[in-house]
Amino acid sequence: MATWAIGDVHGCFRSLRELLGRAAISPRDRLWFVGDLVNRGPRSLETLRFVADLGERATVVLGNHDLHFLSRAAGVAAPRKWDDLDELLAAPDLESLTEWMTQRPLLFVEGQRVLVHAGLLASWDGDEAERRARRAESALRSGPVPYLRAFRPGLPERELAAEVEPEILDDLRVFTLMRTVDAASEPVYDFTGPLGELPPGRRAWFDVAQRRSGELTIVCGHWAALGLLVRRDVVALDTGCAWGGRLTAIRLEDLRLEQVENLDR
Repeated sequence: MATWAIGDVHGCFRSLRELLGRAAISPRDRLWFVGDLVNRGPRSLETLRFVADLGERATVVLGNHDLHFLSRAAGVAAPRKWDDLDELLAAPDLESLTEWMTQRPLLFVEGQRVLVHAGLLASWDGDEAERRARRAESALRSGPVPYLRAFRPGLPERELAAEVEPEILDDLRVFTLMRTVDAASEPVYDFTGPLGELPPGRRAWFDVAQRRSGELTIVCGHWAALGLLVRRDVVALDTGCAWGGRLTAIRLEDLRLEQVENLDR
């Protein structure tokens, strides 16, 4: 039984089914999803139902688009230009799907491998990242609305609801939104381009010297312009399927790749 990590699906259900039909991927193999199961692509409802029905075979961490879906379902976020969530939000089983999504972790750790949507701060080792993730997950499950309303960067701290703890909110953003950091290794959220176009004073979060999680292998997605990156310490799998690119899976035991072109356009 192997473990395949799968990049951002974004509602590209036909692409996912084609990928999982590859001969190399056994029906017994475990599937790790890096988050952003929904939105941007046209088949979020089918995708979410399918992955939820995989049961224990699938491990899914929350991405920023998953949180946006939960925000829309809770009525605390407005539609965005590229949203493709109407069918999902009108589904008769919306309540059970939102409950399933709310129970997904922000971080999953198994041995020396860590599954997360966006990344980890350089000051966090694996234990610290887990502690922070469990705390943020508890906040989302016990009182999600204030955090869902606030998790997008830019809301002044004075406008945060009293129930929102700023440090937990910051951690939630790191796990689901971070791509780059500044010279002080603090996250900056306004850059989405490729590595070759990083602004002065910026670094990818995984390229900070002496990163405390450097002995782990971080499996992530979120950064479509980065594309596929496979290193000992980081495996980044967002290859932009929803934007006309490919959907990527990697077998973590030997780094075998399987990719399919977008079949959902």
